Amino acid sequence: MQLQPVDTVPMIDAGLFRKQYYEAKRPLVITDLAKSWPAYQRWNWDYFKQVVGNKEVGVYNNVKSDAYTPINKADGYMKFGEYLDLIQQGPAELRIFLFNIFQHAPQLTKDFTWPDALLKGFVKRYPMLFTGGAGSITHMHFDIDLSHILHTQFAGRKRVLLFPYEEQHKLYRKPFEVLSFANFAHYADPGKTALDKMQFPAVENAKGYEVILDHGDTLFMPAGYWHHMEYIDSGFAMSLRALQSSMSGKLQGAWNLFGMRNIDTLMKKTFPEWWYETKREKAFEAAARR
Repeated sequence: MQLQPVDTVPMIDAGLFRKQYYEAKRPLVITDLAKSWPAYQRWNWDYFKQVVGNKEVGVYNNVKSDAYTPINKADGYMKFGEYLDLIQQGPAELRIFLFNIFQHAPQLTKDFTWPDALLKGFVKRYPMLFTGGAGSITHMHFDIDLSHILHTQFAGRKRVLLFPYEEQHKLYRKPFEVLSFANFAHYADPGKTALDKMQFPAVENAKGYEVILDHGDTLFMPAGYWHHMEYIDSGFAMSLRALQSSMSGKLQGAWNLFGMRNIDTLMKKTFPEWWYETKREKAFEAAARR
């Protein structure tokens, strides 16, 4: 992989941000954007347990999906407070994603400010919380709706690997899915990495970025960016999503949500092994041409 660090600034002028990052489709870390929010000081494990600890949530392990796995299918369920107790005790390879904590505790929306000066088109009904124990992994994927993301880390550290959407074939994208066939787990540790460079040679030519997020850091991920995340410490983050300004971008996101995903779900139920092998063959053919 050909990786470079993500640009990092304390704050940024909206015009400069739009020209150099939004329009250029380049990621950026803004270290001070969230530090004026009440959430920066207020949000912690005990506070979340107090306001939503009794809500049941889906939890996900580190196992990559197979031929039969529906997209976003949870590996188990537990009370949010019990989950938080578990991941605070030590390494726990369980994570929660796409948890709309604000539906259960709408008062939390008063703890942050939507950065409308930077991005337009925020989907303000759906800010999402992402939580993980130390060692948990979010495998390489891109967000299905192709939104722009502002991802703010509030506790713990997280290692993030990023690639532009256009690098999808070098990453062995599964056709009709948002996932990669390759396993990037522990990619930065030669002694533990799961990435088989012999099996996935095109990955070596992929051009991307990497960064470690800490408390208060906000990562801008342009629409369609591939990302792989590893929780160095137990922690949580919030993502604010903004729709693309172009109609073509909105339509592609809608197709992914309501067309592509439904076709893939149907084929997994009907011909799981054949569908998996067909997609694998197509992915490797595409990678070989890169």
